[in-house]
Amino acid sequence: MSQVMDKSKKIYLTKEGLAALKREYDDLVSKKRPDVLTRVTQARNMGDLSENAEYVSAREELTFIDGRIDELEILLKQAEVIRDTKTSNHAVKLGSTVTLIVGGNKEVFTVVGEWEADPMNKKISHQSPLGKVLMGKKVGEKAEVEAPAGKLIYHITEVK
Repeated sequence: MSQVMDKSKKIYLTKEGLAALKREYDDLVSKKRPDVLTRVTQARNMGDLSENAEYVSAREELTFIDGRIDELEILLKQAEVIRDTKTSNHAVKLGSTVTLIVGGNKEVFTVVGEWEADPMNKKISHQSPLGKVLMGKKVGEKAEVEAPAGKLIYHITEVK
């Protein structure tokens, strides 16, 4: 998930996505970081640090954890929760679950912010090629996406 962060950009998250990031942050700050600090201290007390693999390993892990904590702090400050997607016009927007027909197959995707995107679990970013063309579309419309194999045409059958 490591992406270059623009500190002025809004980070769009679902309530669930925000909760998951808060849980990760709390876990890193209250459990993992203190555990690794203990390992660093214990390894440091073993003597010669130049040949101490445990010390080097623990320091590397601490650096990684501290970097992720910094990243999560920025994310949480910039987070904007995607509001209720229920509207009368049923246009695709952030948080929408969209049912599509492509090549005779039914696909269901949820449109999320880029930090929550997980294509394997049918969560696509509003910034992805498909997400971009779906935004603002309604039931009955089609969305065309250029793919390496050629143009794919998605027919929108439901927007929730």
